[in-house]
Amino acid sequence: MDELKRNRMSMSDVFRTATVGARTRPMRIVLSALGIAIGIAAMVGVLGLSESSKSDLLATLDRLGTNLVTVQAGTGIGLGSGELPETADEMVARIGPVETTAAISEVDANVYRTDFIAAGQTGGVTVQAVGLELLDVLAGEVADGQWLNEATAEYPTAVLGSVAADRLGVNEVTGTQQVWLGEQWFTVVGVLATFELAPDLDRAAMIGASAAETFLDDDGVPSRILVRVDPAFIDDVIDVLPATVNPENPEEVEVDRPSDALEAREAADDTLTALFLGLGAVALLVGGVGIANVMVISVLERRSEIGLRRALGATRRQVATQFLGESLLLAALGGVSGVLLGVLVTTVYAQIRGWSALIPTLAIVGGVAAALIIGIIAGVYPATRAARLSPTEALRSA
Repeated sequence: MDELKRNRMSMSDVFRTATVGARTRPMRIVLSALGIAIGIAAMVGVLGLSESSKSDLLATLDRLGTNLVTVQAGTGIGLGSGELPETADEMVARIGPVETTAAISEVDANVYRTDFIAAGQTGGVTVQAVGLELLDVLAGEVADGQWLNEATAEYPTAVLGSVAADRLGVNEVTGTQQVWLGEQWFTVVGVLATFELAPDLDRAAMIGASAAETFLDDDGVPSRILVRVDPAFIDDVIDVLPATVNPENPEEVEVDRPSDALEAREAADDTLTALFLGLGAVALLVGGVGIANVMVISVLERRSEIGLRRALGATRRQVATQFLGESLLLAALGGVSGVLLGVLVTTVYAQIRGWSALIPTLAIVGGVAAALIIGIIAGVYPATRAARLSPTEALRSA
């Protein structure tokens, strides 16, 4: 019994012997742990950014709503004119669960900062005749100036999307700024914030439907209609919209939800997340192989130490525990460093994108646990090899 007590190692003994390699070869230890750290950091960072992105998407959908529907002429082959009827907006508004609508008509005109700019230099800015309800339907915001009203919509005034304002050099609204639109001057009365559900309107100069007909000879035929629907009946409304908009050729009407595009984008991000997790797992595996390699070399270099310990009475289990503990120490160092690095990267990137940084508990706990498991697997063979060395063989080869 006294012999068993004498040969039993306490936790402090295990820790002290396991840190021998770290104290004598610090640079090798740091480089070995680096592989594990990179793998864990990649996995924690990817999971953290994925959760932060999803949280931002859910917040966006909560704010903008998922009950926005877009109606436009379909691109397929049909028997009709390929356009929405002029009365489409009024017909859609009669559907019971429809809350509000806004018609948009693409105007055949260009807009320039001045009348001296060459005709081909449009900057990709379009002209759209829009309904006054557009801002409410899209849950948009005015960045500067004001939105169109019943008075300004009758006259040559324009509201610029965020990108259009930047390309036209309109940084602030003073009430006297004008743009050359459709061969005449239009006064800029407002600049909008970014539309998250209709990004194409960010590159547009928006004018009132009445002004478009009066000053630009627009035919008033809507190119699309934005519809807000009671969320409880959105699927039912989508089913009846084509026949309501164009009873003669409902197949020529295309209906979709912009929020579906956001969710599809998130699904694509999930695919990329899985890919990056796979790359992180590969980096983790490479780090584990690196630890195993370092531990095997350590066994070969420290044969004299092993032989001396065995000669002084250390058991095979104690020798194996020493080297397995050293492998775990390397893995734990890499795991903790990797988690901290992953959290840092996630936090910094989330702040840059304006997201709330979310780090899943599973990523933190799982990251450290994965590192320790890799450390155990990587240390089993070197520890077993060290334990099998006999004292005479180890001392003879020293």
